[in-house]
Amino acid sequence: MFQRALICTDFSDSLHRLAPKVSSLALAGMKQIVFLHVVPLWEKGIIPRVDSEKIEQAQARLTEAVGESSTDIEVKIEVQSGKPVETILKVAQSYQSQLIIVGSQSRSILTEKLVGSTMANLSRQTKVPLLVLRPQLISAYTCEELTLRCQHLFRSLLLPYNGSEVANYLVQQVKHLAGQQSGKFLQQCKLCWVLEDSGRREIPRKILPQQAHETLSQIKADLEKVNLQVETEVKEGPSVTSILEMAVMADISAIAVSSGTIGKLQEWLISSFAAEVLRQSWYPVLFFPPQGG
Repeated sequence: MFQRALICTDFSDSLHRLAPKVSSLALAGMKQIVFLHVVPLWEKGIIPRVDSEKIEQAQARLTEAVGESSTDIEVKIEVQSGKPVETILKVAQSYQSQLIIVGSQSRSILTEKLVGSTMANLSRQTKVPLLVLRPQLISAYTCEELTLRCQHLFRSLLLPYNGSEVANYLVQQVKHLAGQQSGKFLQQCKLCWVLEDSGRREIPRKILPQQAHETLSQIKADLEKVNLQVETEVKEGPSVTSILEMAVMADISAIAVSSGTIGKLQEWLISSFAAEVLRQSWYPVLFFPPQGG
């Protein structure tokens, strides 16, 4: 799966709780972990300047949390001053990170438009996959539960599918990761096609349930070539709600999504499926940036 990860924390998102769990993250296939905290520039005065005191405090806090590094994983701590998204992208490039882990509060599209969010802005700019975790989820785990979660970050993925180019791209990304992994970090996938009903009899359904089942069977056979255990299901209903409900019952580690519209004008006019899952899901969301993004 992912061997080089960048974990970004502002300390309010609870992701600093992952710092003592590097050995558990190594069991999820990681070989290098960089913990990053971005300190805003000191704005008091005419010229913004680096807040050296807060940088030293954050450095000490993360160093203490990490403790003695495990010999089987490389751990780095970066505390920098600047704009969060810009700094995250710069550090990810510097370390050639294959995954960026961020925390994000759930929010509406209106709130996001008004105040923005690091996760939302990252999803529009990154070329590196994101793993989005809810602070409430991470903060609620006991140490024992968090240890287990870190070991199985990607064991079972829920893959929403609808026959689109974006959905096929998502499947291929997961297949590629499964095919190149050195262990059994990603073991299972659940493919789900949600058929949305327009509610109008004069508008026939574009895809019939039997056609969806046949297509998912073909994809299942393809994913099984890289030793994945695959289940398929076809449901009817609203896509986002149905996928989030399925996540509750499917015993998954994360929901995997991609998008063809995030960062484009149409995503602001009509929110995309991936954007809504990123905003609403209480489950971890593994976001693959758009092809060529």
